[in-house]
Amino acid sequence: MGLVMYSGLSRDSMPPYTVRLATVVSEFPGASPERVEQLVTDKIEKAAQELPELKEVSSISRTGLSVVSVTLKDEVPPTKMQSVWDRLRRKLNVLEGLPEGVVPFLNDDGIGDVYGIVVGLTSDGYSYAEMKEYADDIKDALISLPDAAKVEIGGEQEERVFVEFENSRLKEYGLSASKLQQAIAATNILNSGGQVNLGDERIILEPTGNFNSVKDIDNMLISVGNENSSQLIKLGDITTVKKGYIDPPSQEVRINGKNAISLHVNLKENANVIALGEEVNKVVDHWQEKLPVGLELIRVSSLDNYIDFKVNDFIVNLMQSIAIVLLVMLIFLGIRTGFVIASLIPIVTIMTLMVMGVINMGLNQVTLAALIMALGMLVDNAIVVAETIMVKMEEGIERKKATVEAFSELWMPLLISTLTTSAAFLAFYLSPTAMGDIVGPIFVVITIALLSSWIIALTVITLFCYLFLKVSPKTEKKPGFIDVVINKLKIYYKDMILTALQNKWKVIIGIFLIFLASLYGFTKIPFVFFPDSDRNMITVDINLPEGNKIERTSEVVERIESYIADSLQVNNKRLTGILDWSSYIGEGPESYDLGYTPDEANSNYAHILINTSSFNENNKMIAKIDDFAFKNFPNADIKVGALSAGGGGIPIEIKVSGNNFDELSQISQAVKLKLSSISGTKNVKDDWGPKSKKFIIEIDQNRAQSAGITSLDIATSLLTVLDGFQTGEYREDDKSIPIVMRSDDNQQQSLASLETLNVYSQTTGRTVPLLQVASIVPMWQYSKIKRFNLVRTVIISSDLRPEGNSSDIINEIIPWLEEQRKNWPSDYSYEFGGEAKQSEENMGSVIGYLPLSGFIIVLLLIIQFNSFRKMAMVVMTIPLGIIGVVIGLLVFGEAFGFMPFLGLISLAGIVINNAIVLIDRMEIEQRDLGRTEQDAIIAACLQRFRPILLATFTTVLGLLPLYISGGEMWEGMAIGIMVGLLFGTVITLLFIPTVYSALFKVDYKSYEFNEKLIEE
Repeated sequence: MGLVMYSGLSRDSMPPYTVRLATVVSEFPGASPERVEQLVTDKIEKAAQELPELKEVSSISRTGLSVVSVTLKDEVPPTKMQSVWDRLRRKLNVLEGLPEGVVPFLNDDGIGDVYGIVVGLTSDGYSYAEMKEYADDIKDALISLPDAAKVEIGGEQEERVFVEFENSRLKEYGLSASKLQQAIAATNILNSGGQVNLGDERIILEPTGNFNSVKDIDNMLISVGNENSSQLIKLGDITTVKKGYIDPPSQEVRINGKNAISLHVNLKENANVIALGEEVNKVVDHWQEKLPVGLELIRVSSLDNYIDFKVNDFIVNLMQSIAIVLLVMLIFLGIRTGFVIASLIPIVTIMTLMVMGVINMGLNQVTLAALIMALGMLVDNAIVVAETIMVKMEEGIERKKATVEAFSELWMPLLISTLTTSAAFLAFYLSPTAMGDIVGPIFVVITIALLSSWIIALTVITLFCYLFLKVSPKTEKKPGFIDVVINKLKIYYKDMILTALQNKWKVIIGIFLIFLASLYGFTKIPFVFFPDSDRNMITVDINLPEGNKIERTSEVVERIESYIADSLQVNNKRLTGILDWSSYIGEGPESYDLGYTPDEANSNYAHILINTSSFNENNKMIAKIDDFAFKNFPNADIKVGALSAGGGGIPIEIKVSGNNFDELSQISQAVKLKLSSISGTKNVKDDWGPKSKKFIIEIDQNRAQSAGITSLDIATSLLTVLDGFQTGEYREDDKSIPIVMRSDDNQQQSLASLETLNVYSQTTGRTVPLLQVASIVPMWQYSKIKRFNLVRTVIISSDLRPEGNSSDIINEIIPWLEEQRKNWPSDYSYEFGGEAKQSEENMGSVIGYLPLSGFIIVLLLIIQFNSFRKMAMVVMTIPLGIIGVVIGLLVFGEAFGFMPFLGLISLAGIVINNAIVLIDRMEIEQRDLGRTEQDAIIAACLQRFRPILLATFTTVLGLLPLYISGGEMWEGMAIGIMVGLLFGTVITLLFIPTVYSALFKVDYKSYEFNEKLIEE
C-alpha cells in the first residue's frame, strides 16, 4: 500500500500555505496622490478597519490609483476567509462619499499563488498581434493539462484602432470631436433588431452596422454641413484611421533580448509539479514543431526541474541515511540482530508514506527532511525492544516468555517517550502563521513515523526477534570485537559515573555553568531567519525615480541585457555563468517562486529573472551585475540578489509613522543617513522616494466664459491631444478592440507645445490658445503616499553586503533610534518590519505554543513515572540541549535562524526520550530486580549505555547526508541536532544519575561498586 501510495503522492517545493491578504484597487483618474488618499483610500481603510478579524491594513495612494492591502489575523481559519472577504465586499458596495465613477475592486483570488513553470514565446520580426494569436492557442493547450490550475499571459500589447483628427480640419466641415464620436458610435451598433413572426416560427432580426474590418471604419460615411446642404464624406477623408497598440504599454516582456509574450502556469492543489513539467514539455515540443521560423517557445522558469532535483536528492539522502543506520546496526549488534532491527526502517518508511497518502500529504523538501529527521529516532524503539529481549534470553529466559515480558515491560514507556518526542514538535503544527503552514507537516510526518515505529517495534520486530534471534546464555557466549569495545567503554563510563555520583553537586553546578556559558555564546551567533534559496537563479529589480517613462526604464534594461549577453552569458569561451534571462518592464511577472513577490506595477519598474549555470555561480554573477549597475546608473535603485528560501522579505526595514509630510521626510532622511553609515548595509532608500513634478492648469473662468470655452472643453482638448478617448469597440474574430479618437498632434507633448495648445469649443466650434484662458503652474508633490493602519508611514529599507548581518545592524541602530525618538513629536513612532518582523511573528508564534507542548510533555511524564521529582529531572535536561547546539553552530560557522530553532526543538524531543528510557530502567532495576537504589542507578546507566549510544550514533550519522547535500536551508538544523545530540548524550548519561541521586538523596560516599553489574 505504501509503494502504491508513494507513486500517487503530490510533489511540490513546499507544503501549501494560506495567505490571509486581499487588495482593494480603486481608480480615480487624474487625481493627485493627496486627493486619492483623502477621498478614496481613507474611506476604504476605515471600512476595512471595522472587520473584527483584521490584523493590519496598509495602502498606497498614487496619481489616479489607490491600492489598499487588508491582512487578516493568523487565527482566521482558511474556511472562514471567504465569508470575511464577502463581508468586506458588501461594505465597499455601500460605501458613501466616494467620488463619482470610483468603484473599489476587491481582489482576494490568487494572492500567494506560485506560477512555477514559465514559458516564453519570442519573436524575430512578428508583430504582437501575430504572436498573441499563437500565444492564445498555446495557453489553451496548457490550461487543458490535468495538473494545471491557471495560466496567465504576460507582455501582451493591447490593440487599438486609432481615429486621428485635426480640430481645424473638422471645423471646415462643421464638425466637432464630440459630433464625430456620436456619429461613429451610432453607426457601430451591436444591438439586436428584435424578432419577427413567420408562420409557426419566430425569426431573429440582426441588423448589420458593426464594423467588420478597419477598412469599414475608414469607409464609414459622415454627414457634414447643415440640414439644407448636407453631404456625405468618408471618415478616412477627414481623419486617419489606423490599427496600433496602446501607448504607452503597461508591460513589456523580453526574453534573451527579444520581444516576447510569457505564459505562467500554476499547479493545482495537491498535484504533482514534476508531472506537470513533463506535460508542459510535451506541449512546448509539439508547438515548437508547428511554429513558423522566427517564433520560438522556450522555458523561462522551471520549478519542476528544481523540485525534481531536490526530491531525488532528498530520496538519495534518505537511502544514504538508511544505509548508514543499517551499517551502524550491523557493526554494533552483529549481522543477525542488526538486520532484525534495521528491517524496521523500510517497513516504517513505507508505512509512513502510506499514511501520508491517506491524509493527502505530499512529498516536498519539508516532509522529506522530516523523514530523515525521524530516521535516527525511529530505530530507538526497535533497539530497546531487541536489546531487552536479548538480555532476557541471555539470562536463560525461554524465547517466547522473553518476548512477551519485553512487550509487557516496554509498551508504555516507549509510547510515552514517542509521544513526548512528538509533542516537542506540536508548537510548529499549531502555529497559525504561513511559516507554521510550511513547517507544520514536520510534526505530522514525525508523529506518523514514530507511532508507526512504536507499533512495528512491538509487533513485527518482536516477532522477528522470536523467529530469528539466536542468543546463547551468558555463560556460553563468546564476546565479539564490538562487545569487547562496548565493555571497555562501559568500564570507562562506570569510572566516570562513580566519580560524578560521589561529587554530584560539583557535576550539577559544573553543567549549570556550562549551560550559562552556552547562553552567552548564543549571543555571538549571527541570526539569519532564512538563508537564500539554492536555486540556480538570481533576480534584478530596477526602480527609476518616480515619473520616469517606460521607454527610459526599457533603455536601462537593454543596457543591462547587453552587458549580460557580452560579458556573462555562457558560450564557447565561458562554460559557466548565465544561461538565459527574461525581463519584465512596467510590471513584474506572476510569482514564480516562494522567494519572489511581485512589486507594484509602475512605468519606472522592471524585473529581470536570470538563470545561472549553477547555484555556485550565483554570488559571482550577483557581484558583477551589481558592480555594473552601480557604476552605470547612478539615479536608479537596482537591487541584484538571490531568491529567498522563506517567502522573501527585506533584510532591514524601519517603519516611521506620523501625519505631517515634511516631518516624516526629515526623520526618514536622518534614518537613511544613519543606516548608510553602518557597515554591511547597501541600497538604503525610503519607499516614498523624492517628490515629483506636476502641472496645475489654473482656469480663469471669466476669460474662459468670455471666449465661449467651458472647463469641460479644456479637459477634453487636453485628453484628446495627450491620451485620446474611446468611442466604441471594433470586433475582430474573438477580439474586442477599442476605437480611440485622438488628435493627430504629436502625443509626446513637450511643455512648449502644451503652451501653444489650442482649446476647441464643442459648442461654438471656435479654437482659443490654452494660455489665453488658463495658466500652467508647476508644483511638487509626493509621488505616492503610503499608510500603515491609517497613519502615514515611510519605510526605510536596506539590503545587505556579503559581510552584513541584519540582527547586528538592527541592534546597532536601536539605541540611536530610541535617542532620536525623544526629539520627535509625540504622535510619531517607529517599528521594524522585513525579516525582523517576520522572524518575530513566526518564531514568536511557535514559542507561544511551546508552553502547551511543555504541559503535554509534563503530563505524559507524570503518567509514566507517577512522580514529580522524576518528571522534574527529565524537564531539566531539555534546556541542556542548547549547549551542543551553540558549540556546533559556532564551530561550523552556521547562523541561528528558524531551521536551527527547529533542530533545537527536535533535539529536546530526543534528549527527553533518552532520559525517559534511563529513568524507567532505574525503576525496573529497583522494582523487578530488587536492587538497592545505589546499584539500581549504576546498573540502569550501564544497561541503557549501549542503546542510548546506538540511538545517538544512528541519529547523528543518519543526518550526515542532509548536512552534506541537503542545501543551505537544512545545514544549520542538521549541525544543531548532530553536535547537540553528541553533547546532549554525554550530559544525559551524567546529569540524570547525578540529579536522581541528589533529588532522592542517594549517598555514594561509602559505596563500593559491585563488579557483577558490568557483567550483568
